[in-house]
Parts: sequence; structure tokens; C-alpha cells
Amino acid sequence: MLKKLFKSFRSPIRRGNHSHSTPEVLSSSQHPIERGEISRYAVSVVERLQQAGYQAYLVGGCVRDLLLDIEPKDFDVATSATPEQVRAEFRNARVIGRRFKLVHVHFGREIIETATFRANHPEGDEEENSNLSSRHESGRILRDNVYGSLEDDAQRRDFTINALYYDPVTERILDYANGVHDIRNHLIRLIGDPTQRYQEDPVRMLRAVRFAAKLDFDIEKHSAAPIYKLAPLLAGIPAARLFDEVLKLFLAGYAVYTYELLVDYGLFGQLFPASAEALKLNPDYTDQLIRNALDSTDLRIQQGKSVTPAFLLAALLWPALPARVIKLQDRGMPPIPAMQEAAHELISEQCQRIAVPKRFTMPIREIWDMQERLPRRSGKRADTLLESSRFRAGYDFLLLRESAGEETGGLGDWWTRYQDVSDSERRNMIRDLSNKDDAAGAPRKRKRSNSKRKRGPATDSPSTPTGE
Repeated sequence: MLKKLFKSFRSPIRRGNHSHSTPEVLSSSQHPIERGEISRYAVSVVERLQQAGYQAYLVGGCVRDLLLDIEPKDFDVATSATPEQVRAEFRNARVIGRRFKLVHVHFGREIIETATFRANHPEGDEEENSNLSSRHESGRILRDNVYGSLEDDAQRRDFTINALYYDPVTERILDYANGVHDIRNHLIRLIGDPTQRYQEDPVRMLRAVRFAAKLDFDIEKHSAAPIYKLAPLLAGIPAARLFDEVLKLFLAGYAVYTYELLVDYGLFGQLFPASAEALKLNPDYTDQLIRNALDSTDLRIQQGKSVTPAFLLAALLWPALPARVIKLQDRGMPPIPAMQEAAHELISEQCQRIAVPKRFTMPIREIWDMQERLPRRSGKRADTLLESSRFRAGYDFLLLRESAGEETGGLGDWWTRYQDVSDSERRNMIRDLSNKDDAAGAPRKRKRSNSKRKRGPATDSPSTPTGE
């Protein structure tokens, strides 16, 4: 029975010897997973592939999460069928990817991601077909379409807790790397040599941190040891891929712990170089502001509220911005243009490391720009700001700055009250501001001598208080 179960359906693309290993097999009475907890579409994909003569299993994070009594966010399938063979079995399937070919089987809004068993890349004198696999000189894998057996696939997965295969037909788990043992002991452990595995794909360092934070596990000491030294390898990862990883790191409900681990392992500076520098120069304020922003994000996710990457990224980058603004003001640039120029420079630098899409960079700049405008409340400016579509985000960001200890002269309290009072009380609040300026000896504006001349739009004076 076992011999039949583990029989390998080899792809014609790759032939040759491979190492065999015997998995630990857990029967339905030895694990808590029940078939009813699994997406019926995922079960359907596995059953159909098996009926067609292929091996097929649910694999990875969904199995791990079910063992931990966590609801999986998706279900992945691993199979001996090639992408083209999977595509031939399902009319609702689409082959995607170049670096790593996959098949997406669509069932309405649900997608079952199906991958062919992979094998380790050829090494040494073995022939390597660049159409199937290729490596960067650093060891990073550029293309990964070398197909192999179930045993091969298990050994080339990144972490032991992700090398678990569940067959919903027999309801058995195949554990090739002692993943169940590590789940019981709350450990994140790489399969194989950690240095080599990180060199193959430096993003595995971020994944180790993400899983440790999500599951509240420890990174096993041998798997943790090379991270600090190898962190600079992330500079070679495409910026678009790193943006996706940042969203996974900070928008999953455990951002504070993730941030702590990233700093501890020297990874935060690889993702946010300017912010890491600010953390060195002004550690208390920078750390507190970032923590408060991440804590608020985690709370909103726990409450089922929406979160926007723009606000969070604005907070992560903000500590690096004021020094740049001051530098430009010292050269004679007015406050608002200085803010805009510094923001453009900082975001441009950040996008070289993490490709933040324009749909997020624009709101980031508007939130920052609002910080320079919120102190300017005289005349009708307060009402104009209040009607702005970016007021709420700018106001919330102002409160975030104050929560980190930034002095704004009570600006947050003023705007909190201004939103709640009547129109007449708002006029009194604006009048009080003018009286304070008069008491402080602020110069009055001179009237134009030619009253018939058409007035142009009002401009902000460079000497207007900024509240900083």
C-alpha cells in the first residue's frame, strides 16, 4: 500500500537518480485535521488529479495552519502532474509565472494554486538547462522549473513546518522533515543548510521572520544564525517582489512583533534604509512612532476594519523626513515647497528598494503635505482643510506624531475640538488664534493700496508658524 502511495510519476523533463526518504505517516487518528475544514474545491482538485493517475496532496501552510487550529487563508496543491497536464485536466485553469510555473484553478472567486513537484537544482558538473533553472552568481535562484518526485519536492521546500502533505482521500499526513515535531515545539527551522537556502532565495529570511511573528514561534538557532550577515542579499531582490513581502509582513495583524524581529536581525534597514538611519539618530521618537502606527494597524485588523498601506508607509518613512525638510528650509526654501521636495526625494529613494505603486505614493505625499498645512488655520483655511478628502488621514497622522512625543503646541486637541463644535464656536476659535498672534506681536498684513485691482489667490507666507 505504501509502495503504491509513494510511487513517483516522473516528468519527462527531468530524469536521473534522486535520494529517497521515508516520511512519517500520520493516520486520521493521529492528527486533528478533518476533511470538513477544507475547501471543497481544493478537495475536488486533489481527487480529480488522483483519478487521472497523478499524485496530488494539499501542502504547506494550509496543512500547518489546520494542525494549529488556524483557519487557512488559502489551499495549495502539489502534484506530480506538470503545469500543462494540470491545465489539460481543468478547463478553468491558467498557467502563470516564469521563475516558478504554477497553475491557478479558478472556482468563482476562489483560486486553488497547483504546483508541480520540484527538485533541487543541478550542482557542480551536472548539466543545467537555463530554460528550466538558473542561478545568479550569488547563489540566488532565478528560474525554478526543475521537476522531480514527491520526495524531491519535500526536501527542497523552505521550512520543515511547510513540508507537510495531506491527502484528503486517505486523510493521512506525510511528514518528510519532522515538521510536526517542530510545530509541537514552536520552531521555525530551515530544511538543509541555512546559508545555502538563504542564498538561493534571500526572501526566506523575511519569511522566517513572518512565520515566527504570525505563529509566535522561535527561529531555530542554526536557522537564525546567518540572517544578520546575509541580510544585504535582499538588495538583489526585485523591488516589486519586496513590496509584496512588506505587505505580508505588516498587514497581517502581528506587525509590532514583526518589526521587532526585523530590527533584531538587521532586516529592517534593508527594507527601509532611511528609516533605519533615523532609528539610529533619534531612537526613542522613531521607535515609538513606528510602534504606535503598527499597533494601531494590528488593532484595526483584529477589529475587522480596513487598513491602507499608504498610511502605514507614511508612518514608517516619516521619521526620515523632517531633517530633510529643515535642510531645504535652511537653504531658503519656504516650508510647504520644502516639504514637497523632501517628500519626493525620500519616496524616490525608497522606491528603489521597495517598488511602492503610485496609488500609494500619492496619498503618502498628501498626508505629509497636510502636516505642514494643518497649523495654518487663519481666515477660511481651517474650513478648507476640513473639507479636504485627505483631512481625516492628515489629522490621524498628526495625532500619531503627538502620541510619539512630538510637540505641536496643542494642534491635535485644537483640531479635535474644531470638528465637534458649531459654526459660531469655530469662528470664535479662529478669532482666538488671531488674538494670540496679536498678543505675541505678530505683524498685521498691510492692505493693498489699489482696492480695484483684482486679487489673486492667497499664498502662504514662509514665516507662517508651522507648529513644529
